Amino acid sequence: MPTLVNPISLPMPLGMGTVNVYLLRAGDAFVLVDTGAPNARDRLPEILESLGCRPGKLKLIVITHGDFDHTGTAAYLRRAFGSRIGMHADDAPMAERGDMFVNRKKSNALLRVLAPRLIGFGRAQRFAPDVLLTEGSTLAEYGLDARVVAIPGHSKGSIGILTDEGDLLCGDLYESIKRPALNSLMDALPAALASDARVRSMGIRIVYPGHGAPFSPDELPGTAI
Repeated sequence: MPTLVNPISLPMPLGMGTVNVYLLRAGDAFVLVDTGAPNARDRLPEILESLGCRPGKLKLIVITHGDFDHTGTAAYLRRAFGSRIGMHADDAPMAERGDMFVNRKKSNALLRVLAPRLIGFGRAQRFAPDVLLTEGSTLAEYGLDARVVAIPGHSKGSIGILTDEGDLLCGDLYESIKRPALNSLMDALPAALASDARVRSMGIRIVYPGHGAPFSPDELPGTAI
């Protein structure tokens, strides 16, 4: 059964723009990829239910990376919908400790303190994943023909979801706000360039980024930078 991708754009706090989450559906099977910032707590459940995903039907929440604008409502949704949370082990400490810089090479001490306060990621939003996802992990047990691909660069544990139809949900490897491009914020640029080269070789149909509109890989610039 084909996997349908439902993009959901959510506002971020303090006018910081928007972030995308994606509800994947195959028949009665639902998987949510990313959860928005904490301020999406009231809006996102209503949208999910309007798309037919009611409490008890959401079997898995996939977190593409540990930034708070992607993990912000995961703990709440796990309780409200009875779902499990899956993410890569390398980014799990970010959600567990409430520290987006815990496993990153570059860290600004002031931003490290301010980021959770600005975005609203407090102790209630922290969580430990129920499932550790790695390269090649399949979503078959959750009813979807899709698998995990490792795409580090933005963070060490960044992952994407690739459907059998060739759609890639890439987290923050790419952004498409003005035009499709490698995300401007990278923790490890060599790793990001390697992930970019890999994606370009995979025959992807549509890329669904964490920020901005979906795009075809053909729209990417000839080189990543």
